[in-house]
Amino acid sequence: MPRTRSPYVVCTLAGALLTATAPAPARAQTIAERYQATADRLVAAALADSAAWNRLAELTDRFGHRLSGSEALERAIDWIIAEMQRDGLANVRGEPVMVPRWVRGEESAELVRPRPARLAMLGLGGSVGTPRGGIEAEVLVVGNREELDRRAAEARGKIVLFDVPFTTYGATVQYRTNAATWAAQAGAVAALIRSVASYSMRSPHTGAMRYDTTGPRIPAAALSVEDAAMLHRMANRGERIVVRLVMNAETLPDAPSRNVMGELVGRERPDEVVVMGGHIDSWDVGTGAMDDAGGVVVAWEAVRLLRRLGLQPRRTIRVVGWTNEENGLRGGTAYRDAHAVELDRHVLAIESDGGAFRPRGFSFSGSDSALAVVRQIGRLLAAIGADSVGRGGGGADIGPISQRGVPAMSPMVDGQRYFWFHHSPADTADKLDPRDMGQLVAAMAVMAYVVADLPEPLPRVRR
Repeated sequence: MPRTRSPYVVCTLAGALLTATAPAPARAQTIAERYQATADRLVAAALADSAAWNRLAELTDRFGHRLSGSEALERAIDWIIAEMQRDGLANVRGEPVMVPRWVRGEESAELVRPRPARLAMLGLGGSVGTPRGGIEAEVLVVGNREELDRRAAEARGKIVLFDVPFTTYGATVQYRTNAATWAAQAGAVAALIRSVASYSMRSPHTGAMRYDTTGPRIPAAALSVEDAAMLHRMANRGERIVVRLVMNAETLPDAPSRNVMGELVGRERPDEVVVMGGHIDSWDVGTGAMDDAGGVVVAWEAVRLLRRLGLQPRRTIRVVGWTNEENGLRGGTAYRDAHAVELDRHVLAIESDGGAFRPRGFSFSGSDSALAVVRQIGRLLAAIGADSVGRGGGGADIGPISQRGVPAMSPMVDGQRYFWFHHSPADTADKLDPRDMGQLVAAMAVMAYVVADLPEPLPRVRR
């Protein structure tokens, strides 16, 4: 009788044969395999011309400074809306924001003793003016707040000058913010600071200050680095220093403004959004090219470039020019409030507000798993040296939505010259390089496109 195999054995052998001959499951493509060719295409297109710099120059030359509440800011926003529509962006609009309105007026600072001389100065944003005719008073020069505390008895009735050399922006800017409050607490009649600048050619730098609501409000202004240092040398020699300060600054009622935006609508998940941009307002000196028209333009050009190349990601990419970053942050908070119901569908926020200089990569704030993903995306930019991705990204305008859980990112740029020109009359288009701007456009376009096109959104920090 012939031997037969049991049904169990036959099935087992058949299964083994099928397992041996069946093809292995297809390996999922890595981000590099899926997107490197597209990234290279974007880089080449962004570097093919000087479109970003040309647009920046036209914006800043045409409208000049764009202080919140000014006619120049509103005319610039009108122009951007028209240009975005001409570029073919979708859902172009201005979303209303009420902003503070501070007007500088005529101002001057003159050295009266030990010799007459005109001092290079700028009033600080938000300062009150001097009484009619100005303030003429002796100057007490101190090197930091601690010295003022020790010499507080000498400050009464004087102008206090804080001559504090620049170290880091975070450490030094506290004197711009608080000088008037600290000096007023000691009985001073006005406050001066050494400009918050890492380099100077006798160019003063302005910026926002604030008052303690419980104390008197005294005028506050910045002197150029050179003039502050000169007065300090005079004081060290024991000379009596007298300065006459005239400031006609005033704060007017809030004025209407807008956040300006346009979109590249996603092909599959248009309600999920990558938002990126900078702030369209600037201080009322220079033309605000570096801070921060450049940030708005590189984001805008990145979206325009994607559209021109026919690259439509799964999700929507929204470019925003936030208003009133410099002296109120009203634009960022208004955006948060206007889009509150959709913030859980914002997959990433990118803010460029460090100068449109050569990119080195990105800083990111979000979950560890999301950081791992954006680091893979960053490697697509190795050809232009913008492949580093580290912790710590964010910005003032995206701060309100990142606090609601939206992952936040900012470009890391070669900003060693940023505080040479920051908030000064020298912040003009010539300080930015067309090729550097092109590289930053490429970096922003690649990062935004890939994040917007991934099959799954970036994972968020669990709350």
